[in-house]
Amino acid sequence: MDEREALTQLRSLVVRGDGRGLVNWLSQEPWPQHPLQLIGDGLVAAVRDGVEGAAGLATTCAEKLSERDWEGDERLAQTLRAALGSGPTPMLRPLPVHLEELTTVLEGDPVQGGGRIDLATGEVWPDFVLDYAEEAGDRDDDDDDPDRWLLVECEGSRSSYHDMVLFIDDVDDPRFADRLSRAISGRGAFRRFKDRLSERPELLTRWFAFADDRQRGRARSWLAEEGYTPTRPPIGG
Repeated sequence: MDEREALTQLRSLVVRGDGRGLVNWLSQEPWPQHPLQLIGDGLVAAVRDGVEGAAGLATTCAEKLSERDWEGDERLAQTLRAALGSGPTPMLRPLPVHLEELTTVLEGDPVQGGGRIDLATGEVWPDFVLDYAEEAGDRDDDDDDPDRWLLVECEGSRSSYHDMVLFIDDVDDPRFADRLSRAISGRGAFRRFKDRLSERPELLTRWFAFADDRQRGRARSWLAEEGYTPTRPPIGG
């Protein structure tokens, strides 16, 4: 199985909440290099659901996260240990939020502004969507209730740019790494970077996994600073 197919299968298992399938997959396949945040979220749910074999894999994942120590990794490692009963439960309020959706607001285009999270449902709403709803007359009376919403300020793409720099540092082809370094100089860096990576599909796949996991970790860390921890959203929600 190639890396792209492996990552697709892994993501599907986690998103569908298929804990048994995830445990079987992780027990039989070599773990992909980067998506420990994704794997950890799946294993937290599997442990809490009492899936046989999940505990040992969760322990391994927590160790890998602590060793890697990207932003948000230790937060997730603590959550895994708490689920296993081998560590204290973080004093954070659960919120069923999609980290990928939060990332699009946190690290999106500052021109479009930030957004907010519905604390009742965990739904992430970019400001431009709410502005459109207001113009169309579709906003609810409690849309301005401060107790309903967690405001999200857009932090821009600086962290994502740093991700590109770190990824290039790990490319083992010096000539191609140099081409990537030149691609991220100046305006349009993200587009040129992906265009250049498309010449090496295996690196493009690796980049998406690398960037996604770093963004998930930053979103998790941001939520913790606000007093929340992400939980599994309803399937289809």
